[in-house]
Amino acid sequence: QGKFTLLRDTRTDGSFLVHHFLSFYLRAGCKVCFVALLQSFSHYNIIAQKLGVSLTAAKERGQLVFLEGLKSCLDLLFGEEEEQSGQPSPLQFMSESASNLKALFDFVRTSLTPTGSDSWKGPVLLVDDLSVLLSLGATPVAVLDFIHYCRVAVCSQLKGNIVVLVHSNEDSEDEENELVVNSLCHHSDLILWVEGLATGFCKDVHGQIKIIRRVSLELTAEQDHVQIYQYKIQDKNVTFFARGLSAAVL
Repeated sequence: QGKFTLLRDTRTDGSFLVHHFLSFYLRAGCKVCFVALLQSFSHYNIIAQKLGVSLTAAKERGQLVFLEGLKSCLDLLFGEEEEQSGQPSPLQFMSESASNLKALFDFVRTSLTPTGSDSWKGPVLLVDDLSVLLSLGATPVAVLDFIHYCRVAVCSQLKGNIVVLVHSNEDSEDEENELVVNSLCHHSDLILWVEGLATGFCKDVHGQIKIIRRVSLELTAEQDHVQIYQYKIQDKNVTFFARGLSAAVL
């Protein structure tokens, strides 16, 4: 509880980790606020069904609060956004001159603050993918402020967890995105860094994952624990193995 997990991908797609954490926390009985900026609800729902979870049922019973970023953006841009119960759109910053993510933070806090009838185990904020906020016009400072306030509200006050996906590319000229990624790396309790193979595409090894446990955050003299595995994504699960020990190679 109270942990901040950063999912980082470079030269590959790390969204399989988002689907894992979403189905994992819903099965565990946690209250989940999913800020989905990258894909539609039906996309996540189809994959979740393969993993044995129904997002539609989770929404109906109040366990899942889903923000469909693609739809909200279009509604805002074309003026079709209907204010629900007098509340502004969570992505209100797109139509304002000030790059302020307060409306998005208020949406997250309201969604995860327990009510008297709630019996969920713990709140979880899941964001896919944070880099999209920069593309929509938010400044790096606004994005980092948003994550900071979410950490205070969700991790510290509500004793919940946050899982955030960001795309990164060391060769990229997108300085704003790299600033956000590097800043988040310094604050994360756990980093799952998915990378494409340096040697190129392989049908039996889809990439490697670096698991970094940030022991140094606890102000001990120990160094961070780093483990590196390679993986292959299958239809309903992912196989992990030590580097060079793929079944296809052996």
